[in-house]
Amino acid sequence: MSVLQKMEQPKRIAIYGGTFDPVHSGHLEIARSVTRFFGIDEFLFVPAMVAPHKLDREVLPALHRYAMLALATRAESRLCISTFELDSPGRRYTVDTLFHFRSRFGESADLFFVMGADSWAEITTWREWRRLMTLANLIVVTRPGYEISAAPATAETAASIVDLRGVTEFSGAREPGSQKVFLSDAVMIDVSATDIRRAVSENDNEKLTRLVPLEVAEYIRKYRLYRNTTDA
Repeated sequence: MSVLQKMEQPKRIAIYGGTFDPVHSGHLEIARSVTRFFGIDEFLFVPAMVAPHKLDREVLPALHRYAMLALATRAESRLCISTFELDSPGRRYTVDTLFHFRSRFGESADLFFVMGADSWAEITTWREWRRLMTLANLIVVTRPGYEISAAPATAETAASIVDLRGVTEFSGAREPGSQKVFLSDAVMIDVSATDIRRAVSENDNEKLTRLVPLEVAEYIRKYRLYRNTTDA
């Protein structure tokens, strides 16, 4: 691709929300793989103050979660953090967050919202899900042992699905103004918060440093995090 062609390409921005409690190797592998595969210019982690689907679970204070994200991403220039949801009082829904970034970056930007296969399966239960799907492309990433379905959530979304499983290169070509749902198996690493809490409770430092970046493991040990918490 020539310099001129690169300049004419719309900026590609990926948005990845979650509590990140804590950020771990699975999150980072998703960020790196999506950035590489989809040619993302800026990958935004958007930590939530309170995730609507995790209201029944204790979450670490935002300061700790943000600090660990900052440590995990500081060496990678395309991986960034937005405090939009942390700075905003009250509960935030994905449709509100995507509307904010669509307004901020404008219609010329190519926005991608990254979500898991389990979330895609429940998309019709999300607030204003139809509007949500007009604000950004969706990238649905699978995980080991999870059979992602290519079937659309409803018949009206069928035309928007692009199955990229098994594809090694992606040009990004699509009709201007249309938002797509990309099914991807580019990420095949599985880490859970439960594994991390178990490693901390068992003082298994070797396992902890396999699950989270070294800087994050040191932060968890320094501030004695996750020692008295459980994960359902």
